[in-house]
Amino acid sequence: MASQLASLNQWVEETARLTQADSVHWCTGSEDELAALRAGMLESGELIALNAETHPNCFLHRSNPNDVARVEHLTFVCTAEREDAGPNNHWMAPAEAHAKVDGLFAGCMKGRTLYVVPYCMGPIDAPLSRCGVEITDSPYVVLNMQLMTRMGSAALARIEREGRFVKGLHSIGELDPDRRFIMHFPEELTIKSFGSGYGGNALLGKKCHALRIASWQARQEGWLAEHMLIVGVENPRGETHYVAAAFPSACGKTNLAMLIPPEGYRSNGWKVWTVGDDICWMQPGKDGRLWAINPEAGFFGVAPGTAANTNPNALDMLGRDAIFTNVGVNADGQPWWEGLPGEPALDWQGRPYDPANGPAAHPNARFTVSAKQCASYTDAAESASGVPISAIVFGGRRPSLVPLVFEARDWAHGVLVGASMGSETTAAATGAVGVMRRDSMAMKPFCGYNFGDYFAHWLSFDKPGAKLPKIFHVNWFRKGADGKFLWPGFGENLRVLEWMLARVEGRVGAVETPIGMLPATADLGTQGLEFPAHRMRELLEVDLDGWRAEAVQIGEYLAGFGARTPERLHAEQKQLLARIDRASTAALPRVANG
Repeated sequence: MASQLASLNQWVEETARLTQADSVHWCTGSEDELAALRAGMLESGELIALNAETHPNCFLHRSNPNDVARVEHLTFVCTAEREDAGPNNHWMAPAEAHAKVDGLFAGCMKGRTLYVVPYCMGPIDAPLSRCGVEITDSPYVVLNMQLMTRMGSAALARIEREGRFVKGLHSIGELDPDRRFIMHFPEELTIKSFGSGYGGNALLGKKCHALRIASWQARQEGWLAEHMLIVGVENPRGETHYVAAAFPSACGKTNLAMLIPPEGYRSNGWKVWTVGDDICWMQPGKDGRLWAINPEAGFFGVAPGTAANTNPNALDMLGRDAIFTNVGVNADGQPWWEGLPGEPALDWQGRPYDPANGPAAHPNARFTVSAKQCASYTDAAESASGVPISAIVFGGRRPSLVPLVFEARDWAHGVLVGASMGSETTAAATGAVGVMRRDSMAMKPFCGYNFGDYFAHWLSFDKPGAKLPKIFHVNWFRKGADGKFLWPGFGENLRVLEWMLARVEGRVGAVETPIGMLPATADLGTQGLEFPAHRMRELLEVDLDGWRAEAVQIGEYLAGFGARTPERLHAEQKQLLARIDRASTAALPRVANG
């Protein structure tokens, strides 16, 4: 619509006046444009060229040491009614938020270029994709948005065609932690971010748009915007099932998205395909199934921990055309982080490496790279209709109590499983062991509205004619009495996915327990593993006393979201508690041994 482009032009002009930008550049995404941006950043020192022989077209960016991560305490959801943001979000009244942040934007781009970045979240022709425009004064943001989204002229053409877009205004400001805010106005489809150049705060298409704003849109329009990977599992018969999975941080999300099957599985014909590693948008199709797209075009991954023995697919795609942020550098000018061979020469701040200064790479050091460079990438990620989801998986880091895998009894029970997921703290991290930090659907930092309404929205998909995915919970991190992990993890996790998909196809049974359906020990493949039977029994143990305490805590957690928590979810929690009590009274076996 011409009127929509006129509205966009007016917004750009008003913003240029407010920020007093020296010039305005409309981004097209062309190679010439990107080359000119890189050249300017190399000259200014904002980018550092890495070893061109080992890492062609790869660059290092060092951020301000006070600007290295998302700032959840400075991230606000600004709705007219406080209750709509919910207790899961920091809230500020829209008028107050606009006034506060607009005062910071006034004159902030003096001496800088204002970049207009039109982008599309999702394949450019997918009906579920949504467009946005980010105004920024950071060329680093422009280069990253080109990798992470479908950025440029095609997105602008879709905006003109559709007549709607999310407005995002960003400035690095002075990188002053006391003048830093990330404001979301979901009712206005608007984001304002000031004072940070870090990815999640500055790449507004990512968490800000694709989760906080999109989750609000999704509730209004009848779909789901989720913090989930999407992975395809192809069996030896050539059939591919797609799985969406949600994990809190440090639980192996990217590793699962890029999983390489164990040798025995590979030789038998199993393949794993990467659709996305972080965000999943799902909507019901005409066939009643949930169909999903990955709204991102690239990976903004954590570098430390990415190694040949943990995620070779991720490591292999980083040899060209990548941006590294806050990693170390070795003597040959190659990017370096803990877990890689060799030694660093410089740390993430550009200082000669000294262990006394901490790790060479910042623990939240990042890489940005096109998804198409991943060896397990699939063209299905570009499908306008998306991929059909056969299973949804929730997971957390639980050293005890939670079995390796269990299946929810039905959709409503699965929503309870997702709503109550989380991870236990350790003594090393907090000084207290076993403190539960729940992160519902791994969306606690990212849901753009009241969690009670969010749970109700999930429940609303259970309706006549729906062919919903089975829901599972996994826990790769259960430990034995010796403190060591019981399950090997990484590529071996395919063995657990195999059981899930056999359940989806109705080819294998399960053991009914009060917490859900567990595999019989004989049905979880351990061929080729040195895996004693007692370890598998321990992995699948259901401690009824422990689960009774867990169920009570889940009830208390749900109550914390107030009156908007749906009664159906409270009822599911009560039914879980009742099943545990009945099993305890009947003195049923506490191990799912088939």
